[in-house]
Amino acid sequence: MTLYKAPLDDQRFALFDVLGAEAVLTKLQGGDGHTRDLLDAVLEEAGRLSEQVLAPTNAPGDEEGCHFDKASRTVTTPKGFKEAFKQFAEGGWAGLTMAEEFGGQALPSVLGVATTELFQSGNLSWSLYPLLSEGACHALELHGTDDQKHTYLKPIVSGQWTGTMCLTEPQAGSDLGLLKTRAEPGADGSYKITGTKIFISAGDHDLAENIIHLVLARLPDAPAGSRGISMFIVPKFKVGGDGAVGERNNVYAGAIEHKMGIRGSATCVMNFDEAEGFLIGQPHKGLAAMFTMMNAARLSVGVQGLALSERALQNSFNYARERLQSRSLSGAKFPDKPADNLLVQPDVRRMLLTQRAFVEGSRMLLLYAALQTDIEARGADDAQRQKASELLAFLIPIAKGMVTELAQECTKEALQVYGGHGFIVENGVEQFVRDARIITLYEGTTGIQAADLLGRKILQLKGIGLQHFLGEVGAFCKQHANDEALKSFVGTLGALGKEWGELTMKLAQRIQTNPEELGAAATDYLYYSGYITLAYFWARAVAALAHSTQQPEFKQAKRDAAAFYFARLLPRTHMHKAAIEAGVDTLPVIA
Repeated sequence: MTLYKAPLDDQRFALFDVLGAEAVLTKLQGGDGHTRDLLDAVLEEAGRLSEQVLAPTNAPGDEEGCHFDKASRTVTTPKGFKEAFKQFAEGGWAGLTMAEEFGGQALPSVLGVATTELFQSGNLSWSLYPLLSEGACHALELHGTDDQKHTYLKPIVSGQWTGTMCLTEPQAGSDLGLLKTRAEPGADGSYKITGTKIFISAGDHDLAENIIHLVLARLPDAPAGSRGISMFIVPKFKVGGDGAVGERNNVYAGAIEHKMGIRGSATCVMNFDEAEGFLIGQPHKGLAAMFTMMNAARLSVGVQGLALSERALQNSFNYARERLQSRSLSGAKFPDKPADNLLVQPDVRRMLLTQRAFVEGSRMLLLYAALQTDIEARGADDAQRQKASELLAFLIPIAKGMVTELAQECTKEALQVYGGHGFIVENGVEQFVRDARIITLYEGTTGIQAADLLGRKILQLKGIGLQHFLGEVGAFCKQHANDEALKSFVGTLGALGKEWGELTMKLAQRIQTNPEELGAAATDYLYYSGYITLAYFWARAVAALAHSTQQPEFKQAKRDAAAFYFARLLPRTHMHKAAIEAGVDTLPVIA
C-alpha cells in the first residue's frame, strides 16, 4: 500500500506566495469572494476526500480493473469507485468551476486545477470519469444551443450524468480528417449516427444514470478532410423534452481495452448503430468544438503528470528515509543502527531532488496556466483577456507535453530509489510507472504537442505568446537584478531568455527555407522551452520566500531545490539547443 498526503502547503505556496492568486482573482469580474480563506477551505476538503476516499481505492482498483459483460454490453467499475463518485457528486465537486445557472459553484479555474491534482494523485484511473465530463461541459457551454445547455448541462454538473469525447477511430488517430463515422439527418431534426470509435475513456460505466457522448461524424454533404467534421450529442439513454431519461439509445460498448496502466478506467470501443444524435454547433465546424474540449483536457493531462510525480516522490522519499542499506561514503551517520538510511547516498539525493524540482516547478507552471484561463474568462478589459488567451495558448503544449514527459522521469527515479523492491507489485510504486506511460500519448502525443508549439504557436501565430512570456521573464530579471538572494538565478535566466528568442528567430528562418526542419527540431524545442519555463518559476519561488510566512525548514527546502534545478537540470537546455541546431540533415531517411 502506498502513502498519500495532500501537499497543501506546497499548493498554498505556489498559489498565494509565488503567483499571488488571491490578488489576481479578487480583481477579476465576479471575483470579490474568491479570497484565500475560501480557496484554502476548498483545498482542505479536496485533500480530505482524496486521502480518505480516493487513495484507498487506487491499488485495489488497479488490481481488479473494469469488467465488461458481453451479453449486456455494459461496463462495471472496480469496487469502491461508485461509492467514491457518489461522495464526489454529493460534495458538489463535479460543478466546482461551472456557471451557477447550470448548478455549478462558479469558482476559479485555478482552484479547479489545484483540486484536480489532489483527486488525480488519490486515484488517477477514477479521476478520468469526472475529467471527461468537464471537457464535455465546456463544449456544450460554448457551442450548444440554449435548449441543449438546459437539457444536458445541469445533470452533468450535478454528477447525475457524465460526458465523454468520442473522436478516435481505428483508422483515424491524430489525423481526424480520416474519420468515417456518418450522421444521417432525420425529418425531426435529429441525426442517425453510425460508426465505431476506439480508446474512449469512460465510454461506459456504472457510476451515473446516463452518459452524454460528444461524437465527431460526417454529414452526407461533408467536404473531405477535417473541414467536413461535425459534432453531435449522443446520449446513452435518450432524453425527453422534459429532461427525463428514456429508452436506451443504440450506442453500446463493444469491448474494453486491456491496458498497461490506468486499469480502473474503462477505455472502450464504442459502436454507434443509427444512434439518435443532435448537432452541436454549426455543420462541418466540429473541430472548433473539439478543440474547446481538447485544450481543457490537455491542461488536465499535464496535471495528471504532476499528480503521479507527487505521489511517486512522497513514497520514494519515505522509503529512502526508512530503508537501512550500507553506510555513507564518509563514515557512518547512524552508528547505533546496523546501516545508514538511503538518504546518506548522494545519488539517492540526486534522484529525490530531481523529482522534487520537477514536481514543484510543474505545479507552479500548471497553476500559472490555469490562472490565465480565469483572466481570459473574466479579465477587466479586452486587452487583459486577449493577452491571457495568447499566453495560455502558448503554454498549453508545454504544460501537457513537458510535464507528462517529466512524469516518466520522476516515476522512473522513484522506482530506482526502491531498487528491486520497486518492481514488486505489493509495494505499489510500479503502478505509478505504468499509469504514467499513457499520459504522454492521449490528447496528443509529445510530438504532436511539440508540433503545435513550434508550428502553430510560434510560426503561425508569430510567437505572440512567447513574446508575452519573454517580456514577463525580462521584467522579472530587471526587477531583481540587484537582489543578492537571486543574483545567480537572474543572471542565468536572463541570458537564457535572450538565447531563447534568438534561437527561435534562427529556427523560423531555417523552417522557411526547408519545412522539414520543423519536424526535426520540434521535440527538442519543446524540451528547451520547458526547461527555461520551469527555471522562471523556480526563480519566482525564491523571490517569493522573502515574504512567505512558511516555516524556515520549508523555505530552505525550496532554496535547495531551486539551486539544484539551476545547477543540474537547467543545463539540459545546452543539449537540446545543440540538437535543434544540428538540423534535419542528421535525420536521414531509414530504408
